[in-house]
Amino acid sequence: MTKSAPAKKRDFGRWAGVAGTALLVAWTGHALALVEKPFKEPVIKDMPKTAKVDVDADRIIYDPKTEIATATGIVVLDYGPYRLQATKVSYNRKTGVLSANGSVVLQEPNGNSIEADRGALDLAFRNGFAEHVKALLTNDVTITAEYMARKNGRYTIFDKMRYTPCKNCSTRSGEPLWEIVAETATHDQETRTIAYTNPRLKLAGATIAGLPYVEMADPGVKRRTGFLVPTFKYTDYMGFGAITPFFWAPAPNYDVTLRPMWTAYQGPVVDAEWRHRLKSGQYSIRGFGAYQLNPEPTAFDDVHWRGAVKSSGRFRIDRDWRWGWDGTVASDPTFLRRFGYDYNKIAYNDAYVNGLWDESYVDVRAWNFAPLDSDVNEDQLPYAVPYVEVDKVFPDTLLGGDLRFTLSAYSINREEASEPFSDVEHGTQQSRAVADISWKNEMKSDMGHLFTTFARLRSDVYVSDNVGSDSETETVARVLPSAGLDLRWPLIGSSAVGNAVITPVAQIIAATDETDTDAIGNEDAITLNFDHTSLFLEDKFTGYDRHESGVRANVGMTYDFLHDSGAFVRGSVGESFHLAGENSFVEGSGLEGSSSDLVAALAVSPFSGFSMGYEGRLEEDLSEFNRHELTLGLSFDRFTANAGYLFIREEPNYGRPKTEEFTQANARYALSDGWYLFGGASYDLQSEYFRSKNVGIEFDCDCMNAKLSYAQVKSNKNDNTDHRVFFSIDFATLGGTSVATRF
Repeated sequence: MTKSAPAKKRDFGRWAGVAGTALLVAWTGHALALVEKPFKEPVIKDMPKTAKVDVDADRIIYDPKTEIATATGIVVLDYGPYRLQATKVSYNRKTGVLSANGSVVLQEPNGNSIEADRGALDLAFRNGFAEHVKALLTNDVTITAEYMARKNGRYTIFDKMRYTPCKNCSTRSGEPLWEIVAETATHDQETRTIAYTNPRLKLAGATIAGLPYVEMADPGVKRRTGFLVPTFKYTDYMGFGAITPFFWAPAPNYDVTLRPMWTAYQGPVVDAEWRHRLKSGQYSIRGFGAYQLNPEPTAFDDVHWRGAVKSSGRFRIDRDWRWGWDGTVASDPTFLRRFGYDYNKIAYNDAYVNGLWDESYVDVRAWNFAPLDSDVNEDQLPYAVPYVEVDKVFPDTLLGGDLRFTLSAYSINREEASEPFSDVEHGTQQSRAVADISWKNEMKSDMGHLFTTFARLRSDVYVSDNVGSDSETETVARVLPSAGLDLRWPLIGSSAVGNAVITPVAQIIAATDETDTDAIGNEDAITLNFDHTSLFLEDKFTGYDRHESGVRANVGMTYDFLHDSGAFVRGSVGESFHLAGENSFVEGSGLEGSSSDLVAALAVSPFSGFSMGYEGRLEEDLSEFNRHELTLGLSFDRFTANAGYLFIREEPNYGRPKTEEFTQANARYALSDGWYLFGGASYDLQSEYFRSKNVGIEFDCDCMNAKLSYAQVKSNKNDNTDHRVFFSIDFATLGGTSVATRF
């Protein structure tokens, strides 16, 4: 006799729980081993015998003769974190087979969703099938298969598998722009590998790559030995080069990546990297080596054997302390640049220990610089043993204000003294200790005035050798106190269209004069950039080797207006006045006189898609600009562009030997269907030549990016033009490759 009854939230037994995991087990062997960014693979576990399921169905029928239970209508089974929906779900107690039919949808706890027309699986989770499977994964990938079978609890086999992350990017016929197809894909859950028969990469419906057979790691395996995607490059020195990387993972916590580069002119270049993760941190060592087939008779290029080593490490000592290093060692200054591994002119090497706890910070390191360009004089590059920085903010207030202590100490050495700029001297050795204790208190009046009082007591000790023309050892000890007051009064106004804030700012600072500056080498306060961002700093120098002395007043005003539409205007203007004492700044700084240059800034956006910015430093009487920069941004419909103009007057005392003036512009135009044209140029107005020009075409959509560009670059007017061609293609989740040439 057949019994039937409506069912809502009923205990459907353990067999319904199988429905909640049947498809889950079946589809885990999909082709995601091909991707670099795998989805979140579910963890499959046998359900306990006492597991229950909540069933929501229009009708449940059980036939005691056939021992088959059937749920029909809109069937929803919630089993732990899983949910199964179908129009019909049945369970045969005799055979132990569970079947789901009609619009089957499985939702997983990790967010993935699987759809199928119908499927079946035995209670042992060892054998089963599903038809017309479609998996929607959390990484925006869609996988489909005509048929899927589960065998012996170990293998999952897909027939006619298709993989694509393309959602909105498709051909005119409606097919995804690109996809991976395979006749069969077999997932071995014991070895955690997937074997593909006749896999092919299809682009716009055409097969662009294919192999008869591929075996790869399944998506749950994050590291496995195998070849990686090759890249290519070309330079005049080495010719065409192909990089064929191979990844070797002998253990979970260490691996080796080999990136041999096969060059046409200079032969093979070895590139091997070792990475090792330990309990307290990790480190890496990367080595390069080449036996040049065609050495050139130029500096450092006229030898056969060349190489370099790069290494870095980061380790934890305890909760508060860390240590590590960064280093580059090369056989000669030009090897890494010649073969395209590092285009920096100088390598920075250091080893350090630092600690951060509460409101305290300590950093101790040793560092040096190494040349990576033939124009760099190695004898003038310094090394420091040690270099120490300490910063401590005391938790308790003093007279209502915050108390802070800083310490900066170093011992710097070099083989040869130098004078890099007319007002900067470097000795062969200099040891320094600067201790600084500062106090700051902020107050607010009933009328909205903001008062900030501050004071500082600094003491220095320097021991220097061969600074300037003096070849003797000089010892300098000095105490440099300073104090000041900062007053701001924000004035707020509102109207029917927006809000405005005008803030006058006045600041006065008094400090004792610098002493013995001729006996001290300036190592860390070489550059100076006086603008609106540094106007109200207590000390405008960038390091401790110089100190802003005397009595000065800094005054200015800021303005902010925000329209209800989102349009805005922001601006500031100000000036510094030297009132008494010695002026620490020299010609070219904008601060050398009794009154400084005016500094100003303005940012305007009258409507969406347009912005303008300006920063300037000009003579007090507005007769001459010493620095100004203008930027424009435009974006509307299919067109985006930005342009800029920069003028900086020569400042030999601060490392700028000549006036610089140039303009640049870049633009991008959307054609249609994901295609873009882009280009740009930079022009030196002083020397009258193009620093760079580039043009290119790009295709970009939700699942692919391809770019082809050509550029011309010149470092100086009389240098040869450096021609560069770059092509890259990147498939979402799959990865990509690139080709770069320089000639």
